[in-house]
Amino acid sequence: MTKSQYFILILILGLLSTISPFSIDMYLPGFPSIAKDLNSTIDRVQLSLTSYFIGISLGQLVYGPLLDRFGRKRPLYIGLLIYVVASVGCAYTNSVEQLIFMRLVQAVGGCAGMVAAQALVRDLFPVEKTAQAFAMLVLVIAISPMIAPTLGGYMVASYGWHSVFLVLGGITAFILVAAFFALPEGQLADRSLSLKPKAVAKAYWTVLNNKQFAVYGFAGGIATSAPFAYIAGSSDVFMNIYQVSEKQYGWIFAILAFAMIGSTQLNHILLKYYSNKQVMKVAISYQVVTGILMVGGVMLGIINMYMLIALLFIFLTGHGLSNPNASALTLAPFTKNAGSASALMGAIRMGLGGLVSALVSVLHNGTTLPMVLVMAFCAAGGLIILLAGDGKKRSPKKEKLSDSYGQ
Repeated sequence: MTKSQYFILILILGLLSTISPFSIDMYLPGFPSIAKDLNSTIDRVQLSLTSYFIGISLGQLVYGPLLDRFGRKRPLYIGLLIYVVASVGCAYTNSVEQLIFMRLVQAVGGCAGMVAAQALVRDLFPVEKTAQAFAMLVLVIAISPMIAPTLGGYMVASYGWHSVFLVLGGITAFILVAAFFALPEGQLADRSLSLKPKAVAKAYWTVLNNKQFAVYGFAGGIATSAPFAYIAGSSDVFMNIYQVSEKQYGWIFAILAFAMIGSTQLNHILLKYYSNKQVMKVAISYQVVTGILMVGGVMLGIINMYMLIALLFIFLTGHGLSNPNASALTLAPFTKNAGSASALMGAIRMGLGGLVSALVSVLHNGTTLPMVLVMAFCAAGGLIILLAGDGKKRSPKKEKLSDSYGQ
């Protein structure tokens, strides 16, 4: 494809992938206002974030078979329409329980964009180029946390938190139109695939039973759950503990999001000399070290806000390095079941993200410790699985992604 075609394709796939990051990040500055308006507490409002992660996790398991059975675009359109309607419902809710439920529905709709984008990368790019394509998607996704919370902070301060959800619905409607007119079809519908529960379960079991998927799917899933702990706890840490304003919090979040942008660009360079696995292993290893420093510093009471921001910046660069390589390694063995594999990978990640965000809420004690402790444990868990699953000796030379590993 030409450079212009490549740019348009990556842009649309990136926009589809940003629906959930925007939905997660844009309303974070409004947590205190939402808690006040709905007569609730911060830890209860945090559960609306947990419900969103659960909705993404469950929704992806549904969309995977649908994307393989009916092609990529029809299920995508239905999901995006559900998201738009649910966004309006979130804007006009009058209780935290209703918000938690509508966020669940919103996630079930919005996750169609995430699953379709990942499957289309596997459809439209050769296997040895998927890591670079995923890195470009991560770059586009990484820009959204720089924009979303900053924009959300100004919107909450000027128009109230309700406006955030109305804007999210409008943005997604625009993405739906762009996808309709400019997105390639990708893999066509496969009428031979059954949607009966037994057949769907068998397809997922086939994917899960693949060694490469199991190792990198769970190692990457646990390690990349660490930012969800940061997302769940950061508004409380910075706005309640360090007393920054909604606008200031948005800028802090944007600065930390820049950590992922730089590291995704670095990933392009590193992959010229090292394998996906090597880059991933080093990235998660230094996240473990940084996580230990954060936990130790908080427990000793020697970390101020600026030191915490610096350590978080270092930690989050690891996400920009590990995430695209984990995705590429997880999906590499699949062609026919790429939609199901993409959905299961996303379901694992978002399910773990939901558990992590809920854990931050449960451990909430008015300090920074729950957030940094959970982040450190996520990185350590991912590294343990990666090292345990890497039992087969490999050549130290650069490795190529394989379509048959573990089959």
